[in-house]
Amino acid sequence: MNAKTTLAALAASLAAELLAGVVAEAVKPWVESGELPGAISILYDNGREEIDLIGYADVTAMRPMTLDDPFMQCSQTKGFCGVTVAKLVEEGEIDLDDPVSKYLPEFETLWIEGPASEDGETRTLKKAKNTLTVRMVMNHTGGFPFEISAKRGDIKGGGWSGGAPIRQTAAIAAASPILFEPGTNQKYSNTGIDIGAAVVEAVTGMKWEDYLKKTVLDPLEMTDTWFWPTDEQLSHQIEMYDVHKGKPATWRLEDGMQQRPYNDSHVFASAGAGLWTTARDQLKFYKMLMNLGVGDNGKRILKEETVKEILAKSTRPADLKYRDYSLGLNAPFEDGEDKWFGHGGAWGTSCTVNWHRRGLKLWIVQMKGKPRPWEEARDKAADTFFADKIDSSGVDAYTGRTE
Repeated sequence: MNAKTTLAALAASLAAELLAGVVAEAVKPWVESGELPGAISILYDNGREEIDLIGYADVTAMRPMTLDDPFMQCSQTKGFCGVTVAKLVEEGEIDLDDPVSKYLPEFETLWIEGPASEDGETRTLKKAKNTLTVRMVMNHTGGFPFEISAKRGDIKGGGWSGGAPIRQTAAIAAASPILFEPGTNQKYSNTGIDIGAAVVEAVTGMKWEDYLKKTVLDPLEMTDTWFWPTDEQLSHQIEMYDVHKGKPATWRLEDGMQQRPYNDSHVFASAGAGLWTTARDQLKFYKMLMNLGVGDNGKRILKEETVKEILAKSTRPADLKYRDYSLGLNAPFEDGEDKWFGHGGAWGTSCTVNWHRRGLKLWIVQMKGKPRPWEEARDKAADTFFADKIDSSGVDAYTGRTE
C-alpha cells in the first residue's frame, strides 16, 4: 500500500468516526424519555459505515443492544422468499408468468367471494376468470387475504409462528374464497408469499425453509437466522414493547401473531413472516442485494441481472402502482440512482438498499403500535449521513507530491 492509499484510508476512517452517532443523537430525546427503549441503526454508503447501538434490548435488566441479539423480522421474511423464487427463475425452473396450478394443481379453479345477502345469511361465490400466476402471488395482486383462517392471530398456535406448514397453508388458501379477480387489484398478503414458497417446494422437492438454508443462509454464513431460535438465543433476544404517545414504552410478553414459546412443536416456517435473525446476520442478506447478488464473503447467490430486473424493480402491472412490490420486496417501478428497495416488518424493523450508490439503511426495533415520533428525526439524520462526502482533495494534493 503506497502513501496515497494509506492516507486516503486514514481520512475515510477519521471521517467515519466524526459521523458516528448521528442517528443515535437524533433519537436521543425519545430514548431519554423511555418512549424508545432501544434500537439498532446501520448506515452504509460505499464503504463508509455507521453502526449505532441505541438504548436497551431489555430495559428492566438494563441489557444494552448488541449486533448478536435475535429479533423477529416479521414481514422482512418475504424478501427471503423472493430471493429463493428469483434463484429458480434464473435457473429456468420457474417462469413468473406460469400459472400457479402448473406447480400446485389445486389452484386450477378459484372462487371469488361476493357480497352477503341483506339479512347476512347468505354469501355468493363467483368463479375466477383470470389465471393466477406466480408473479401475482409474489407481488400481492393474487386476491388472497392477509392470512388464512388457520393462522389468525386470535387463535392460540396461529399466526406467523404457528398455524400450518407451508404446503398445507397453500392448500387451505386454494380451497378458500379469494377477494378479487387475480391481477386486477392489490391486497398485502402473507398467504400469497406462502403460496410462492409452496411453489418452491413443488419445484425443488424440499421444504422451503431447507431450500432457503441451503441456497441463501448457509452460503452467506447467516448462522443465527432461523425459524426456531434456540433457548440460548432467546435468553438475549430484543424484547418487545408497546408504544405510548408521550409516555415510556411498556414491555409486552408476546403478540398474537407470533406467540410464545417461540421454538416448540407448534412453530411452523412461514415465508410471509416468522424468520428470526440478528443485526449482524440481516446485514449480510441486505448487503448481498446491495452488491447485486454477491455476499460480503464473496459468495454469489444471484446473478446481477436477476437483482436488477426482478428484485430492484416492481413486477406489478403499471396500473397497480400503489405500494409497488416485486418478489416479496418493496421496489420502485423505475430503477435509478435515487431508488431504494427492501422491506419492513410489523414491529418497526426496516432495511432498504441502493445498488447504484452501494447504500444501505437498516433499522431494528421491536415495538408494537404508533405513533413513532422518532422516525422523522432518524430519517433526517440518515439523509445527513448520505449527503456528507469525504473531501480527500488535501490528501490527494499532499500525496501527489510524494509519488
